[in-house]
Amino acid sequence: MIDVPEVFARSTVEREGEPGAAWLDELPRIVDELLGRWGCVPDGEVMHGGVGVIVPVRRRGAGAAVLKVSFPHPGNVHEPDAFAAWGGRGAVLLHERDDERFAMLLERARTARDRTGRGQVDRVHTSTLAEVEDGDEVVTVAGRISRRLAVPAPPGLPRLRDQADDWEEQLRKDAAELTHGLTRYVVDAAVATVRELGRVQPDILIHGDLHAGNILRADREPWLAIDPKGYAGDPAYDGGTLLKSRALTLLEADDPRTAVHRILDVFAEAAELDRGRVQRWAQFHAVQAAFWGRRHGFRIARSGSRLDWLTEFADRLAELLTEQS
Repeated sequence: MIDVPEVFARSTVEREGEPGAAWLDELPRIVDELLGRWGCVPDGEVMHGGVGVIVPVRRRGAGAAVLKVSFPHPGNVHEPDAFAAWGGRGAVLLHERDDERFAMLLERARTARDRTGRGQVDRVHTSTLAEVEDGDEVVTVAGRISRRLAVPAPPGLPRLRDQADDWEEQLRKDAAELTHGLTRYVVDAAVATVRELGRVQPDILIHGDLHAGNILRADREPWLAIDPKGYAGDPAYDGGTLLKSRALTLLEADDPRTAVHRILDVFAEAAELDRGRVQRWAQFHAVQAAFWGRRHGFRIARSGSRLDWLTEFADRLAELLTEQS
């Protein structure tokens, strides 16, 4: 049976409580059962993301793959539906699925080995777009992936337009209840995006959580996407998720305003999207993040002076995105 990574187990219990602990107890047995059913043997150390474990495997007669088993959560339901719709176009291939167990057998992307000393192997890891230092290359690759993933959405996927009322209500509630540095003009711009873009969106399949860590080096294609939410909506929405994920690189920029608009320009061109729509969705995401940080903290800072600093930067990012380019 597999050994569940300690960091993953701890974070799962912290986030999910007793249901998480109960699921972790069953996880090795679930993995063993799926390995047997899908004719696989383990082929490397167990890795993990935020909500699931990834087991490198070899399929009898069919080569390398990975088995992914996620904690049962509504946010993970439509991941295999997105993979099935793409059929390997810009994303890893789906070989098998077990929706009841939130499990998939997926194409294996390229892996790299970290070594120390006299060639000793420390760990095997997946190489992601986040490891690329050239910011323009990161944004260009993400934009091209976004364009390839923008296909007609199958029925049954959650439509982002159905979230618009909740988005507007939460924005207004946060603006009224929280102590923050956002001007009314900035908040109103985010609300306007919800009203004007959010309620009428195309039935296009989008990733929903597009960032450099969710794009992997591969052999079949240079880069392939993983971990989609599987939404139907405006492809420009993914430009907002990408820019939000680049926030820490913007902190290091000599001129954040220029850096922000450079990301928007490069992504919109690569994704073949209207640049103004990308900016409006990015501004909406930034306002959401500024409020979210004050209510819940961020993954890299839950409290204290670092959280204060990050929320102030989120305010500044939202202001920059409200400005006309």
